[in-house]
Amino acid sequence: MSLLAQMAIFLAAAVIAIPIFRYFKLGSVLGYLAAGIIIGPGCLGLISKIDTTQHIAEFGIVLLMFVIGLELQPSRLWVMRKSIFGLGLAQVLVTTLGIGSAAYFGFEQTRGSALIIGFGLSMSSTALVLQLLAERGQLHSQYGRSAFSILLFQDIAVLPALALLPLLGVAAAKTTGPGGWLVVKFIAVLGAAIFGGRYVLRPMLRIVAATRVAEAFTAAGLLVVIGTALLVNQVGLSLSLGAFLAGVLLADSEFRHELEADIEPFKGLLLGLFFISVGMSANLGLVLEKPMTLVGLTLGFMLLKVAVLRAIGRLSGLPTAASRGLAFSLPSGGEFAFVLFGLGATLGIMDTEIAELLVLVVTGSMILSPLLLVVHDALFKKKETDGRPFDTPGELYPKVIIAGFGRFGQIVGRILRAKKIAFTALEANQTQVDFLRRFGNQVFYGDASRLELLRAAHAENAEVFVLAIDDAEASVRTAELIRKHFPHLKIFARARNRQHAFRLMDLDVRYTIRETLVSSLEMSEKVLETLGLSKSKAIETVRKFRAHDEATMAKQQAVRDDESKFMQTTRESAEQLLHLFETDAAQPEEPAA
Repeated sequence: MSLLAQMAIFLAAAVIAIPIFRYFKLGSVLGYLAAGIIIGPGCLGLISKIDTTQHIAEFGIVLLMFVIGLELQPSRLWVMRKSIFGLGLAQVLVTTLGIGSAAYFGFEQTRGSALIIGFGLSMSSTALVLQLLAERGQLHSQYGRSAFSILLFQDIAVLPALALLPLLGVAAAKTTGPGGWLVVKFIAVLGAAIFGGRYVLRPMLRIVAATRVAEAFTAAGLLVVIGTALLVNQVGLSLSLGAFLAGVLLADSEFRHELEADIEPFKGLLLGLFFISVGMSANLGLVLEKPMTLVGLTLGFMLLKVAVLRAIGRLSGLPTAASRGLAFSLPSGGEFAFVLFGLGATLGIMDTEIAELLVLVVTGSMILSPLLLVVHDALFKKKETDGRPFDTPGELYPKVIIAGFGRFGQIVGRILRAKKIAFTALEANQTQVDFLRRFGNQVFYGDASRLELLRAAHAENAEVFVLAIDDAEASVRTAELIRKHFPHLKIFARARNRQHAFRLMDLDVRYTIRETLVSSLEMSEKVLETLGLSKSKAIETVRKFRAHDEATMAKQQAVRDDESKFMQTTRESAEQLLHLFETDAAQPEEPAA
């Protein structure tokens, strides 16, 4: 069967399964897993060879690790340090010790094998959990943030685990100085990655961004991920580790949001393919051979994780409802376990049959996890709310987004900064971004009229959107996008002229300001004072003119496409304004001070 025919089967399975599972609120990940099981060799057998699919699908994990790396800004880690290194470390240590001890004493595994089993099953699926919580709108609840912190620590813990795993292997024992070369390689790669990130990656991305060709920047982003992953892989470390390092190195760069927006569609598709391949690779023969063993192991380790998570949630000060929500969010195994158990079997640390059995256990837990959340929502969601208020730190999700950081947007940003109000600034001109960042401004490169970029900038968490884009067409496109996908945002828009303002008003943008209006009115006020009017009279005259002009704008908006009516409205407005000021002139004027 050709690769094109296989892709058609994958797409058809996804198109059929995903809507069905989403309709029953079971989550798209469970749909992908079910689709993979159905079309795989163990069921319908529509695709019998899955090696090629698995190699392509593994690239989804590589992209996922890159995006996770992009999220690991030092400032963000510092704000979340207590929950990441408190909750996260406690969960991994206690779960690893509990499951590892059970494997060592109860199932007579070697120490190395028990350690891998405990650590592998302590991990949860970042892709599965985040997607499930996001679909339910629970990602920013109190337990959703706690779950994210634990997942973040688990992702960090993956790095040393991948580097140190060969030290436990039979192969490592045959080398001179156990693991010595691995440590040297890791340090060398880390140093090269840090040097390359600062002096190669960022300058390269600046050059590509300056061309303002979106396709070229997307290609450059993918090249960064693949190139770094291959570089790290050449010295015996994993592709995922390389992608993770690339993401961390670019986490504080001006390209973070744009890269995340460009990579997100590829990551989503390939992760879907990854979950399909997981379902396809499930050894259904082993399921039929040892059904009770599988059920017992799956339920046993999930119950242990639920108990551990609830306990550390309560000990950390989370309310009862939030602790329960945390426990029900992270009971499954994760995709990292597939890699870890496979490497463990390859290195001779654990038995191959045990590795296959545990892969099925993790797969089963990933299938049960969405169902467990459905049960949680049905039993507890309506009865209890998330205890106390939980404020998101401003450094994580600023309440203000400024799109367009030129002369107009910079003034807004300077005032917000002076009031210590955090904001995210987006600017599509790379030269401007590079210039502004040299003066300490936190500006991110990207086109704000792209939905992926707005999501990467966490527009769903913001309250105010300052639309200061210079280009009128891009400004209108951005306003349309916000009105459709983020209707809660209050838009404050800069308009270049009346026609631009009319188009924004059509989109129900209630606060628009023409960029030259205020400065023109201020100058008019000074001119009137110079000509002898008192300051109060000059201010009142300008105020009346502005009110009249805004009323005229509202009338002209409805007839702006009819030239004759538009001209008539303009003439009537001029006559009304003249009459207004003639009446005003009849009143006695106070002499200027």
